[in-house]
Amino acid sequence: MRLSGLPVTLHSYPAETIASARFHEFPLPQLDRVYLPSLVAALLDAPPLSTQEFIEDDNRGAILPDPIATLDDVPFYLSVKGIGSAVDPFSSARLDRELAASLSDDATLRERFGRTQAQETDRMITGELWLRGSPYGGQGLEHARTALRVSERADLTSIAGFLIAPVVKIAFLPAPLQEQLRSIYWYRKFRGRIVQELRLVPSNVRIYFHSRSTVGNGARALFDAFGLDSPAKARRFEIQFVRSTVAMLTLFARTLARGPEGTSYHGLDFHDVWLDKDAVIAPNGSTYFVDLEGIDEVSVGASGVPEKIEDQIYRSLYEFMFAYEQLDLERRRRFGDPANRREQFESIVLEALREDPFARPLLEGRSLFLEVRNPLREESLYTRFPLVDR
Repeated sequence: MRLSGLPVTLHSYPAETIASARFHEFPLPQLDRVYLPSLVAALLDAPPLSTQEFIEDDNRGAILPDPIATLDDVPFYLSVKGIGSAVDPFSSARLDRELAASLSDDATLRERFGRTQAQETDRMITGELWLRGSPYGGQGLEHARTALRVSERADLTSIAGFLIAPVVKIAFLPAPLQEQLRSIYWYRKFRGRIVQELRLVPSNVRIYFHSRSTVGNGARALFDAFGLDSPAKARRFEIQFVRSTVAMLTLFARTLARGPEGTSYHGLDFHDVWLDKDAVIAPNGSTYFVDLEGIDEVSVGASGVPEKIEDQIYRSLYEFMFAYEQLDLERRRRFGDPANRREQFESIVLEALREDPFARPLLEGRSLFLEVRNPLREESLYTRFPLVDR
């Protein structure tokens, strides 16, 4: 399937890289590169290795529209995070060459921007400190290493059922270019290494934010693009969506381990990343978490485990149910269904989680509960969460 979106032209240059341990067996020399927009590339003297047409993704990312790999029977596309932004972070104005030049005290940068042919949309990697660990428009090494560390825990794309878009390599911007870009800032200068994340994603369709293609504002287009042209296909899609998204809501429990001193427990949790903007949905309905820089381990005492599990479910429960509702409304609009929404959701959950070892659906009376288990098989830490009341 070819992805659609606004075109972004990027020029590739040789780069020092850090490769994921999970992908050492794959020959990927073509990814020892950084991918730069035309305005940033104008600061380099050497010609690019290649010039390729990507499509935009998020504020600072781009995706090749054709797949480059198949992982676990799912086609994946190359996504580059840290290619520059087109929008001024402090206004609705464009972040163009004139604004960038006015912010910099680098004479060479200003001169080159002045004589570079204007593009319809300029994109700029800046030196402005952004989100604590990254420069605005780019990516910081600290955040990229966190994303890589999470990727390396996965069996390519899965951490105990939690699906991820894996980081394949971290690519470093050339040091002289980095220092020129660091001179473009508004208030606070980012002082770390500026890099790009080269990762594999199954689509560019996000749940609600950070994309022109989302479940929330484009369920009809999603059904068309993914070929959901029968009731059976739509139901299988919903089942995959529920199965994979429940795994996101229960990530801490799925990765629960005992601390070295024996009195605490640790597992993966989310920090400043969210289901509605940091995950994408594949053509088969599975949801993959893309922005891994905000996932890391947290530690709690035994009494805090159930609370952490419940908090993590509630953190993304609304986004999960919102997206499910949009998908189910579109299914009903196209194909009809006499079942009410609670009965339908209950049947989807029961089928989706039938073989999930960590999220077990339990019917009690007229209610459906989710029993969240853990790999330690410590029943005292199991947590019950109400999903449906009928």
